[in-house]
Amino acid sequence: MSDLLPVSIKLDSAQREKLKKLAEARDRKPHYLMREAIQQYLEREEARESFKQEALASWREYQETGLHLTGEEVDRWLATWGTDEETEAPACHE
Repeated sequence: MSDLLPVSIKLDSAQREKLKKLAEARDRKPHYLMREAIQQYLEREEARESFKQEALASWREYQETGLHLTGEEVDRWLATWGTDEETEAPACHE
């Protein structure tokens, strides 16, 4: 049995027409384009939320420990990437 559930969405006439034209140009059904658009939106927003949560966790950890790297330290380290002199990440400090 399929886990697909019907959902309704209201589009104004301009959106419907754009969707119809794009579907015809792509030789796809409007339904396919809507599902693709929703899937891409969900993936993008989940990634954005994950990034936000990681940033908040990093901020909380910094507030608790005071451990950090300066932008200059990170820039120097990143400049070694892909070179024969590539170094390990510098140690965090207070």
